[in-house]
Amino acid sequence: MLVGRSSLCLTLLLLTSTFAIRPPFLQSIWRGWKVANNKTYATLREEHLRMRIFINNYFFTRWHNERYYLGLETYSTALNAFADLTLKEFAEKYLTLKQTAMEGIWQDMSTQYVERPTRMLVPDSIDWRKKGLVTSIKDQGDCGSCWAFSATGALEGQLKRKKGKLISVSEQQLVDCSTDMGNEGCNGGYVNDAFRYWMRNGAESESDYPYTAMDGKCKFNRSKVVTKVSKFVKVPKKREDQLKLSVAQVGPVSVAIDAASSGFMLYKKGIYQDNTCSEDYLDHAVLVVGYDADKTRQKYWIVKNSWGEDWGQRGYIWMARDKGNMCGIATMASYPLI
Repeated sequence: MLVGRSSLCLTLLLLTSTFAIRPPFLQSIWRGWKVANNKTYATLREEHLRMRIFINNYFFTRWHNERYYLGLETYSTALNAFADLTLKEFAEKYLTLKQTAMEGIWQDMSTQYVERPTRMLVPDSIDWRKKGLVTSIKDQGDCGSCWAFSATGALEGQLKRKKGKLISVSEQQLVDCSTDMGNEGCNGGYVNDAFRYWMRNGAESESDYPYTAMDGKCKFNRSKVVTKVSKFVKVPKKREDQLKLSVAQVGPVSVAIDAASSGFMLYKKGIYQDNTCSEDYLDHAVLVVGYDADKTRQKYWIVKNSWGEDWGQRGYIWMARDKGNMCGIATMASYPLI
């Protein structure tokens, strides 16, 4: 018994001392990353934990990027602001698209219209940012409100198309006020429930109802509504050809994806492709603002995220197109009409 206790004490001593014997270059990278991302921790224990997670992510990015430079991966990664989080922590905090009764809601035909599959000629590439239909990159912060940002992005595009004005629409209004539609504020929600809320109440602008990144009391002011939604349209499920048609003809389209991977969390540039992700289990809402192909003719979707400009390609990610509905990008696509 004494031997067992001695072994346990020795093991704990070795574990706690590992932070003191980290290679100097890792400690330097860690300190630089903390400064660059304005990171502080309440206790030394917490800092040691975050450093250990950071180092694990460091070795992942190093391994992944070596494969990228060898041509074995189509995108690169970086130690961004999420580098001190485990994938589980990241998913719990930021991947909050609601999953409950997804199929039931998808089949609900009471308030929406489903596009009929059609065959039409569309341009080989389009980027609605260049046409003025896309607002600047936003940051949802420590609030699980991706669904709200995806919804406002789609509505902003329609406002520009129909009324000629690019107005930043309020996400906070949705966070605070759309719980009656089934949304749960910073704990997650559905894009289509946001559209239903706007059908009933209308949308305020960001300037009139600014974002706070936390749940709050509803302060909706009907006199400040900039538009209402007449209905919303669902793109035929799992049809990338129809998603392409919708983006080309209508503008930015809200989509849901499976983003639960270290590669997505730490994405930097290139065409994101993950053959292990799901096309049915969707946990993150984003906005398709266009599509194109790179110099090697690899097709991709231009996707706007809501994690600030320091993530990815200044807030955007290129996601593989026509690769078997990669990560479910065409599984649950929709857009509002005004």
